[in-house]
Amino acid sequence: MLFQPSPLDADDHRVVGEIDEFRRRLRHYLREPRRWKGQLRRNLKARAIRGSNSIEGYDVSLDDAVAILEDEEPLDADRRTSLEIIGYRNALTYIQQLAQDTEFSLDQSLVRSLHFMMLGHDLSKSPGQYRKKTIYVHDEENNEIVYEGPEPETVSSLMAELMDDLSKTSDCPVYVRAALAHLNLVMIHPFRDGNGRMARALQTLILAREKILAPEFSSIEEWLGRNTNAYYEVLADVGAGSWRPERSTRQWIRFNLTAHHIQAQTVLRRVTEASQMWSELDTLLAKNKLPERAAFALFDALIGIRVRRTSYEKDAQLEPGTAARDLRILVSKGLLVASGETKARIYTASDELRQIRKNVAANRKDVVNPYGPTEETSETPRRSVSTVT
Repeated sequence: MLFQPSPLDADDHRVVGEIDEFRRRLRHYLREPRRWKGQLRRNLKARAIRGSNSIEGYDVSLDDAVAILEDEEPLDADRRTSLEIIGYRNALTYIQQLAQDTEFSLDQSLVRSLHFMMLGHDLSKSPGQYRKKTIYVHDEENNEIVYEGPEPETVSSLMAELMDDLSKTSDCPVYVRAALAHLNLVMIHPFRDGNGRMARALQTLILAREKILAPEFSSIEEWLGRNTNAYYEVLADVGAGSWRPERSTRQWIRFNLTAHHIQAQTVLRRVTEASQMWSELDTLLAKNKLPERAAFALFDALIGIRVRRTSYEKDAQLEPGTAARDLRILVSKGLLVASGETKARIYTASDELRQIRKNVAANRKDVVNPYGPTEETSETPRRSVSTVT
């Protein structure tokens, strides 16, 4: 037996309908050719990777997440953290490919392969292999066991049941089905490590396969990373300390629908603001008689990413010499600020660029909770949990 979706009420169906409308509007935006779309997709993917790994305590800046996506050396992250980010990047990139695969089949081998992609850099964690021992989730802050997974002898059969359940057609909204896949995998806890990341990746895969939107536009991993405490708390409440699939999943479903609603609002706002900022950059470049391609460097700086020559080369498809010359001119015009030397040189937004971002953000509407206001928890210290076998 697996955790099953609790019935949706009228409020839940309203929220699902609103999420669908946000997605429809996003699809409309994304069908139109826009020069900034590639950078936006990359930044959203970086935010998803960063969010999912931050839940496990692997924190990186957005700059470093973007750099690792582009196979660049991170500016700040240590090697251990970088390897964790690279592993998750590889799995999420594969999920992007699977979203379009006409021969796709979801089975245990695929889940184990994705897990190996994530943790293959550390063979001591038995990547791609189901656990052989009883497993516990330990709350390090309170020094207590908060969850005990099902017996190891049942893992394979439970995973087979989960894969079979996910292969069936269902009238249940895809956001709910993906949420239940996430819940069941994390509660089965089939691996020694990486269960949370694997569950979140599975959720993203199911959403991607439904053609809701590209994975980077439909993932809620960024939002989960910003709400780690609430994420752990709802899992603890639903799980109640051990494998109890008979328990209600209503709280978990609403938590996920809230995540989808707020993340969709956030992404739609970013798309709108990206269009506005790019328009402002075109005007600024024309005023300074600079080439339109320079907007690729200025856009990243505008949204707070430290620009490197190599990243600008790739985005604008330039030769190294041309990219370096463009960046020097942008600095001389007071649009970028340079720091560091030679290969380590980075470029950040000038005060003039920062003012553009400030002006665009001035009309920004706050995101709203679809179920009404809740107690603010963003300043609560993040809980730290670990898996013990």
